[in-house]
Amino acid sequence: MERGCIFAARKANMFKEEKKNIILTQALQVFMRKGIKCISMDDMARELGISKKTLYLHVKDKEELVDLATDVFCEKEDCEINQIIAQNLNAIEESLAIKKWVLSVMKCIHPAVGYDLEKYHPKVSKKMQANRAKNVYKTIFDNIIKGQKEGLYRADLNAEIIAKIYIARMEIFFDENMFPSSTFVISDLYLEAFEYHIRGIASAKGIKLLESAIAKSKKQKTQFHEK
Repeated sequence: MERGCIFAARKANMFKEEKKNIILTQALQVFMRKGIKCISMDDMARELGISKKTLYLHVKDKEELVDLATDVFCEKEDCEINQIIAQNLNAIEESLAIKKWVLSVMKCIHPAVGYDLEKYHPKVSKKMQANRAKNVYKTIFDNIIKGQKEGLYRADLNAEIIAKIYIARMEIFFDENMFPSSTFVISDLYLEAFEYHIRGIASAKGIKLLESAIAKSKKQKTQFHEK
């Protein structure tokens, strides 16, 4: 009898966690699509098609909802990037594949999300930045070392310094004073910074491979639009 009760309790907890994960994933999509500040807990409950009571069974307030939703985003980002790295592409191809995925995400994010997070949820923002800085740093650092071994990046580079510069450059995109969202599109900023980064660290061999990949991408887009 006791074992049966323990099993039932575990099953109930698993169901609750599964439901919570679904709510957090869907909440993340709402925040990304509409922004954070403008969405109240009442709004979120309506968007998710659940009662506010059900929403509060899983999170205590909006701050916790935003915090846990950003955790989901970071976990998904890490998973996607690790899957790209696991393909064993060369350093340039790996960077281009990551760029493609990042752009696909950026196109789905409301321009005010970064500002809302930093302005109204600074603790969550700092936590997210720290997590991303750690993981992005490792990704960029490893990519640079890989590219140097392949002869695609300059051998005289200091991978640690370049990786830190890359992170600092990315963070400034969300500075409303430097790049107000009313004027600049974040995907455009990322594209410019990405090419600037690769061209700055690539060897002659790497530049040739990069330009070949860019030309191929443009050709495919042209063919797509002509159909």
